[in-house]
Amino acid sequence: MSEGEVPTADDLPAEISEAAPEWADEYLDRVAHRLVYSYDLEKDYRHGGERWDLYGEMRVVNQKQFFHPALSYADHEAEEYVFARRESRPTVAELDRLVDLGHEIADERIVADEEHFGTDVSFVLVADELPDDVREYVSGFRDRTLLKFGYYGHYDVNLVVVVPDAEECVASEAADVAEAFTLWDDVSEPEDGVLSRFAKRFWR
Repeated sequence: MSEGEVPTADDLPAEISEAAPEWADEYLDRVAHRLVYSYDLEKDYRHGGERWDLYGEMRVVNQKQFFHPALSYADHEAEEYVFARRESRPTVAELDRLVDLGHEIADERIVADEEHFGTDVSFVLVADELPDDVREYVSGFRDRTLLKFGYYGHYDVNLVVVVPDAEECVASEAADVAEAFTLWDDVSEPEDGVLSRFAKRFWR
């Protein structure tokens, strides 16, 4: 496989390929081939009355050890939930609504304690066009919530709008997942996982 080429189903290791669903949507299927190294993926996912073409979930655990794995300490956990679907012409009002949904999901899923490091709730809209007000809104967006003043970590709500046909993408500041959706750009080697920046933020 040449440098920068997106892996296909035939390029994936058998154990990964067998576990990954397939999408009839060629673009989302190619995105999934990037995400599958780091995420558990589902298609036609439903949450709170909303339908998502692609859903991904990643969990990372950082554990320090004292001589032996059984003697561990300073365990920290991070996770990311990615919700993606086609939305022909996104609006700022729709993005505002998704931000509210992101906070609801965080409230439902985060176990706020000393072991929680961070959670990302990321929404990706695959569009036919990118209105100027949407571009401006997303590019300037950042939403981080500290839990118990940061003692229980934090969570981010992230936004991405991508127009594959025009090779355009706008992402909020912490939305590292955007690189999986820009198929026209080179990314890290597949075995590293395309969301390596999310993991690196955690491992620091």
